[in-house]
Amino acid sequence: MENCNISPLKVFVSSSENLWNAKKANHLYRRLTFGASPEIIEIALKKTPEQIVDLLIDEAVALAPTPSPEWAGKGRQQLIDEGFDFEEVNGDYKREMYAHTINDALNNGLRDMLTLFWHNHFVTQQSTYNCASYMFEYYNTLQEHSIGNFKAFVRKIGLTNAMLKFLNGKSNKKKKPNENYARELYELFTLGENNGYTQRDIEETAKALTGYNKGGYCEQIEFDIDTFNDSEKTIFGRIGNWDYNQAIDILFEERAPLIAEFIITKIYKFFVSPEVNKDVVIELAKDFEIDFEIEPILRKLFKSEHFFDEGAISTLIKSPYDINTNFLKVTGFPVSEDRKLDLYWQNSVAGQQYFQPVDVAGWQGDYDWINTSTLTARWDIIMNNVWQVWNKKNNNREKLRDFVKEAAKESEDVNVVVPRIIDAFLPKGLNTKANYQDAIDIFKTDFIPGEYFTNGIWTLDYPDLPWQTVLLLQYLIRLPEFQLK
Repeated sequence: MENCNISPLKVFVSSSENLWNAKKANHLYRRLTFGASPEIIEIALKKTPEQIVDLLIDEAVALAPTPSPEWAGKGRQQLIDEGFDFEEVNGDYKREMYAHTINDALNNGLRDMLTLFWHNHFVTQQSTYNCASYMFEYYNTLQEHSIGNFKAFVRKIGLTNAMLKFLNGKSNKKKKPNENYARELYELFTLGENNGYTQRDIEETAKALTGYNKGGYCEQIEFDIDTFNDSEKTIFGRIGNWDYNQAIDILFEERAPLIAEFIITKIYKFFVSPEVNKDVVIELAKDFEIDFEIEPILRKLFKSEHFFDEGAISTLIKSPYDINTNFLKVTGFPVSEDRKLDLYWQNSVAGQQYFQPVDVAGWQGDYDWINTSTLTARWDIIMNNVWQVWNKKNNNREKLRDFVKEAAKESEDVNVVVPRIIDAFLPKGLNTKANYQDAIDIFKTDFIPGEYFTNGIWTLDYPDLPWQTVLLLQYLIRLPEFQLK
């Protein structure tokens, strides 16, 4: 499918012909931060889009990684020596990390949208290493480098315990080479498949990456000079006794343009559209290859006319983390601490288990998110959130009314209120007036007399408003448009 968005990377400035409005503000927050409440959107509209982009990026840059739990960095033997049952506490700590992914997505905006993006780029699977301390180190590294320097990121991620275990770096020794990480370093992490490297480059790079072998199960993996291959290696035509850091340097020195275009293409597909505008990618890639700093590239892209073009809106299918987190952020429905682990498993059932992508190439996204089983799971995710609020024992039913009042912006006209609720969720709203009328009719319900909506008896304080909202949400989540962002 062709990308019809030909708008340039020039900074978007609101004009009478192209207004900065709620649709564009929702688009920005939905793509960068999983979404925002109607109140936040109203506040955003009082600033320029350029100011909001700077605000969101500044927050991401300033945000510290998730604080280290007291068990972070403790190996299996240390926990045993402290009197713990390792298998039991390791399971507890892993579940703690699962809940962190929900908490951070809900609260940390762009930084943790980027963390999810990079997790699906520098893939590991926890089933391979089964170690909570490895999991935390890996997650912490993703957060720390998510909006920093990409070269430094590549250098650091390859030496995380999770990556050394997952892609067999720990098995890569002088007398027993393992090419797995070297191959994925080029194919998946920096260059793309069959793009600027040879099998010989993989073999020689694997030798440079040897030596990180010391350490047992769930213990810190350390460098061992005795297992390092100290022979001369030829990487991209350069000959020397290269080690891990020198191999990374050579990669970025010799293949900078290819790396830049490959990474910018992935960023574009994640944040803008699965169909790539090649000219835009090339322009950004030329900037990126200068120093591989992620932050200025994001500022340029997210402030652009291209990003805010009508053709960029509603072009992506929400991931399970998108659909779940977006709903909660738009509605402002409360999420208790013990619910976060439930949300993690719901996302997993819908096809996105954090720390366990489907394979080394990650989740492919877009239409791969949708099939007959995952679509039902996606509906169930949202309705479970609704029922949690509706559940009488949770005493939160009035949260439904609070959301409607926030979306309504003080209007008491049902023909205004319902479209405003719809437009808070759907990137481009509904296609026709008839579609909106169908939703209005569902919201009105059969048990409220029709004249109540015209003679002033029905207001936002009407007793049945929370249930009306449940009915409307139940209808909306099954619409194809609800799956898009």
